[in-house]
Amino acid sequence: MKPDLFQSPDYYLLDDLLTDEHKLVRDSARAWVKREVSPIIEDYAQRAEFPKQIIKGLGEIGGFGPYIPEEYGGAGLDQISYGLIMQEIERGDSGVRSTSSVQSSLVMYPIWKFGTEEQKMKYLPKLATGEFMGCFGLTEPDYGSNPSDLVTNYKDMGDHYLLNGAKMWISNAPFADIAVVWAKNEEGRIHGLIVERGMEGFTTPETHNKWSLRASATGELIFDNVKVPKENLLPGKSGLGAPMMCLDSARYGIAWGAIGAAMDCYDTALRYSKERIQFGKPIGGFQLQQKKLAEMITEITKAQLLTWRLGVLRNEGKATTAQISMAKRNNVDMAINIAREARQMLGGMGITGEYSIMRHSMNLESVITYEGTHDIHLLITGADITGIPAFK
Repeated sequence: MKPDLFQSPDYYLLDDLLTDEHKLVRDSARAWVKREVSPIIEDYAQRAEFPKQIIKGLGEIGGFGPYIPEEYGGAGLDQISYGLIMQEIERGDSGVRSTSSVQSSLVMYPIWKFGTEEQKMKYLPKLATGEFMGCFGLTEPDYGSNPSDLVTNYKDMGDHYLLNGAKMWISNAPFADIAVVWAKNEEGRIHGLIVERGMEGFTTPETHNKWSLRASATGELIFDNVKVPKENLLPGKSGLGAPMMCLDSARYGIAWGAIGAAMDCYDTALRYSKERIQFGKPIGGFQLQQKKLAEMITEITKAQLLTWRLGVLRNEGKATTAQISMAKRNNVDMAINIAREARQMLGGMGITGEYSIMRHSMNLESVITYEGTHDIHLLITGADITGIPAFK
């Protein structure tokens, strides 16, 4: 088991833009990742298993809904703190960050924003500690980038709702205690429903044979005449805009998280370049390798500045969906390119589990697709700047 020697790059002294609280939150998360995630994650990824024992620790470092008010069990932190936590967790592994951000932005966020006071008090404190784990049901077998055509539906049966349909590619599904599910009512309007494990007709088969996010549990949500109590409807907002608000929060977290994966690949390649001797000197002394490293740190620095500014805008309530899309698309693309370049620098060693790079590279193939694909985010930006949607 190799020690975690990670040193975070800060080429433009961005720490000067952070408050003492920001740095304390980040450093606490970083120390936890080094202690609890790095020593075990390669083994769990190889076995395609999620390390459930880290759930309690994720809650303790603020990995679950750090921006949720303290009255509901959250830490009451700002959006930059949330981003920094996601950055540190994804530096460890994208799958672990997926578990954290789904719980935060796709389960706790909609309950906080759209739920009743009773729902908030019932679920949020337990979700904040990890006593309850949740998942988010929007994507369906036939509707991914086009969620407005989803077919999962519910009918009003008088004293309850009857839910039918299916969701797939759902992080946390196999072990989730609750699912925030988006379905159409009889008028075709999309609403959110809280579905609890144990409700008859609700099953969560696991998705196997993944080459990506192997240390994250992925599954389906199957609803076969599930009776959902009427008090489990999220009443605060309906329509596609409701789940899209949740996705904004999740995409924002991903924009920060991808930087963490990129930093880990860069730091690994930089250290290796100083240790690996070829032709009588460290490979870091050759021009082509320096070109790779120089481009990596440049792109990481640009991404850091982009997300910091986006965090300020989120704190001020000014960040737009299109701005969040730009950051998600740019930063994940940046990270996946850095992972590929770093892998080449390590040669054959880059494909082994002795180093984190190949695992990051495989994970980022999912991150570049979920929460809006690379191309969809490009079109969101295009529609925003031209005023002409090009989705159809």
